[in-house]
Amino acid sequence: MIYRTLKPFVLASNSPRRKDFLTDLGLDFRIEAREIDESPLTAEDPTLYVERMAKRKASVVADLFPGEYVVAADTAVCLGETILGKPVDEQDAVEMLLALSGRSHVVRSGICLLNRQLNREVVLSVATDVHFVEFDAAVARSYVKTGESLDKAGAYGIQGSGAFLVGRVSGSYTNVVGLPLAETINVLKNEKIIDSSIN
Repeated sequence: MIYRTLKPFVLASNSPRRKDFLTDLGLDFRIEAREIDESPLTAEDPTLYVERMAKRKASVVADLFPGEYVVAADTAVCLGETILGKPVDEQDAVEMLLALSGRSHVVRSGICLLNRQLNREVVLSVATDVHFVEFDAAVARSYVKTGESLDKAGAYGIQGSGAFLVGRVSGSYTNVVGLPLAETINVLKNEKIIDSSIN
């Protein structure tokens, strides 16, 4: 156990990856997630989008538990100013992957910590540059057939077999997985919600 939980908090996410990141550090928390509309606004800046989504995810859960700290995150794959969401089908996934082939893109995550009763809100975002190796349509189709890409923003999972697509990463690796862990831990420590397990 690396960290200990000083104050109860709620993770507003059903992502097993986010849950595992925090659990592996020894943290104790509850999961309460709600579905929201994740559609970007017209011409919305990608950084503002992930911050808005993180705030919205935290807000709907904080409405139900106003006295508790709620942590939420949202991650988006961005090619230029275009936000790539989850593919709607296999063909959409193949097209997304081919658009990323041989190019760099940015993975952005927004983090929000919210306590409604204390009127406390912390919002920040993290960006990671990811460069894909070049590959052809046959490789893209073969990867999509594994099923891994269909529930992933940008149609790939760096923590799974999709790692073979990635030539290099500049910045937080855990951000690409779905939660910038160092920054999230820093927020929780600053708010005295967690502390190191050994003092």
